[in-house]
Amino acid sequence: MAKNLISKIIAGILGIGISCYFIEGVTYDGKITTILFVGAILGLLNFFIRPIIEKITFPIRVLTLNLFTLVIVMLMIFVLDVIFPETRFEVQGLTPLFFTSLIVWGTDILFSLSS
Repeated sequence: MAKNLISKIIAGILGIGISCYFIEGVTYDGKITTILFVGAILGLLNFFIRPIIEKITFPIRVLTLNLFTLVIVMLMIFVLDVIFPETRFEVQGLTPLFFTSLIVWGTDILFSLSS
């Protein structure tokens, strides 16, 4: 269980870091501690909150062949965008939110396969 939590946190940190570097519209204050903190919070959200939401939305995920999980990840990143002030971390618009969610979802899948 602790290994899974650590892998979710590392996947969140890497996903947010890659998104801040490559996606225009995802901004942060330039400090590595911000990426570490935002990624860690995302990892905690993915570990504790996401399984509950996935159980609630199970019928929708079955109908969409699990693509609704991307919407759940977008919701988690939107929550981060609301929690953190604009001066520290911001996702500006729906398109950067979508691509950030793809990156975070992909890193989470890669880390879940390895553990």
